[in-house]
Amino acid sequence: MPMRRLTLDDLDDCGRLAEDRGWLPERHKWTLLFEVGEVYGIDAPDGDGLASTTVLTRYGDGHAVVSMVLTAARYARKGMARGLMEHVLARAGDRVVSLHATEYGRPLYESLGFRTAGRVAKRTGVFRGAPSGRTRVATEADLGAILALDAEVFGTDRSALLRRMDGFGERVRVAEGGFGHCWRNDDNVVIGPVVARDEETARALIGDLALDAGGEVRMDLDLAQDGLTRWAGEHGVGAPWEVSLMVRGGDLPGDRSRQFLPFMQALG
Repeated sequence: MPMRRLTLDDLDDCGRLAEDRGWLPERHKWTLLFEVGEVYGIDAPDGDGLASTTVLTRYGDGHAVVSMVLTAARYARKGMARGLMEHVLARAGDRVVSLHATEYGRPLYESLGFRTAGRVAKRTGVFRGAPSGRTRVATEADLGAILALDAEVFGTDRSALLRRMDGFGERVRVAEGGFGHCWRNDDNVVIGPVVARDEETARALIGDLALDAGGEVRMDLDLAQDGLTRWAGEHGVGAPWEVSLMVRGGDLPGDRSRQFLPFMQALG
């Protein structure tokens, strides 16, 4: 079936497709994905919205992220997701490609050459704690240092995305050797990205951002960082839901030990 590059005119249909699969519509999130990524879709043959979508976001020449691989329930198992995946993988070229996969989607990704590189737990809750006294709200003057640190730690250029933090998110905070950001989704405030020189600095940034949020927060925690995962649970952020971090074409660039939270699963 023919696929096409979607535009913001398709935003409502993207939300409807997400709801069809039991997800929230997440208009704010989708809008950012349209701005920084390439959104592809297949129109429903019955004329009712979209049958399938996939998003590709490229970071420099070394890394790309695939996300929002959705197919309407009535068109499941008809090869649409595979066709869109093959298209965006061709668009990714020689880049290392990563994605977050549910158990339902993992067999498709494995058949396309992805391997599991880790496990990530979505945790939600109301953070219990006190201000760290170690972080402050970022200003425009901090942007250069944020971008420099991220380029070093993330390993490729996502500056175009990070420049949108101030307008997209609720708050950006900085500490000596780190920065963090949070943004409001449909049902909670997502904390990420958080990049820091060590776990202690990451905890200070995450805790202060969670207190700024003042309600339920979400953290997508790398289970390999078990100390941070335990700390989040001890401070009221539990109810884990796990997915696999999958990679194709090599190892992820950068220093994973200093990447404590992703911007969102859809953007790595």
